[in-house]
Amino acid sequence: MRLLLDLGNTRLKWALQQGAVWRTRGAVGWDEDVGDALHHAWRDLPTPREVLGASVVDSAREAQVAAVAKALWSLDTYWLRTPAEACGVRNAYAEPQRLGVDRFLAMVAAQASGHSPCVLAGVGTALTLDALAADGRHLGGLIAPGPQLMQQSLVSATSRVRPERPGQVLDVADNTADAVASGCWQAAAALIERFTARMTPALGGAPLLRIGGGDAAALLPLLDQPAQLAEDGVLHGLAVWANTHSLSARAS
Repeated sequence: MRLLLDLGNTRLKWALQQGAVWRTRGAVGWDEDVGDALHHAWRDLPTPREVLGASVVDSAREAQVAAVAKALWSLDTYWLRTPAEACGVRNAYAEPQRLGVDRFLAMVAAQASGHSPCVLAGVGTALTLDALAADGRHLGGLIAPGPQLMQQSLVSATSRVRPERPGQVLDVADNTADAVASGCWQAAAALIERFTARMTPALGGAPLLRIGGGDAAALLPLLDQPAQLAEDGVLHGLAVWANTHSLSARAS
């Protein structure tokens, strides 16, 4: 068994992998007492043989999480940093480590499950887009604010845009709350559709669109094109990577 960790901007997700399945899994928000919550969630788990993590947060939070695993099982946590190539996926970035490891692992999961060529959209604090060719080449991508961050940025940067309630997403709005929500969520949907359209020729036509992240399910109905919800892509990608890289190789 191995414990897999996905440290995102909003929360930490984890899964205890046994063979090809999750034995159990959970999540903790960064607005909680993470150390206490993880100790409570993990203390009765079977001892994993290793702890592997993918992180887009700061080293202090990584250390906080690693300290819980160390205290419970005397295990060090291995943090995967984005490689130039792994598991059949080739990173497009000239400086590979600058591509978010979450984006890379989502592509690994898609490639391993036979879903390339595809466009991958991550909808969370940030909206990320990546194009993955059938042969595993990453063609590049885009980063924009996620729809909720768009709303927060708009409100914080203006003096009179102050929605009095959470807005609904509509085709056209007649009040500020709905106008803000509709504009930001529809902007995110439009960017995904535009990116997919622009990448279609390079991907050989009609690529699969896979959407993951905390706000993926909310955005999915706003798209005018077919799309597939890709849950836990980072954890699945991390599992694929771990299955193909031995402990000795990691240490070398």
